[in-house]
Amino acid sequence: MTTNGDDTDLTVSDVTATMDRTRDVLANWPYPPDGGWTSDDLDLLPQDGPNGELDLFKRVELIDGALILISPQRRFHERVISSLRSLLTAQAPETLAVATQMDVKINRRQRPCPDVVVIDAAADSDSATSYPSEAVHLVVEVVSPESQYRDREVKPRMYADARIKHFWLVEEEEGKPVIYTYVLDEVTHFYRADVTHHGKLTAKSPFPVEVDFADLLT
Repeated sequence: MTTNGDDTDLTVSDVTATMDRTRDVLANWPYPPDGGWTSDDLDLLPQDGPNGELDLFKRVELIDGALILISPQRRFHERVISSLRSLLTAQAPETLAVATQMDVKINRRQRPCPDVVVIDAAADSDSATSYPSEAVHLVVEVVSPESQYRDREVKPRMYADARIKHFWLVEEEEGKPVIYTYVLDEVTHFYRADVTHHGKLTAKSPFPVEVDFADLLT
């Protein structure tokens, strides 16, 4: 046990945690810090890059311990995300909250940033930079050309491993959205296809909701 200048007792773990929070994770950029990138490191990244690159770390995911710098969004992507948030928020019960582009902290090496996430309202706060996976009921990924493999192959396995019950994948087909809904299989612990939605989505879980696709591109 040690003591700080205010005579407040600190444990060794407290000191270690403080050192971890204040370490310069970009000291050897672009190489990862000692021990590799972790979920907590994302809270230490500035928005701009170490050489003045504007907004370099504005949107970053951690997948398998690797930093993924997310490309600028297309207008389709932005419209669908914004509209889905509004539609889900309007229909969600008070016990749930809806957020966009907020991290989900799954473990030390996995901290993805879903496009839309439905969480326990109790887990939401203005100071949050991420949500624990156990508070998440639904994740939605809107597929972009640069994220197709991650959204279709990598992230579903990651979310299923975290036992997130519902996963939606939004694809663009001929300029229109198509939503594929999946639910976690409690036996295999992987997602099974539920319904492919064209034009309108009606679902009973994670809460009763209806989405008219004409509203997604307004």
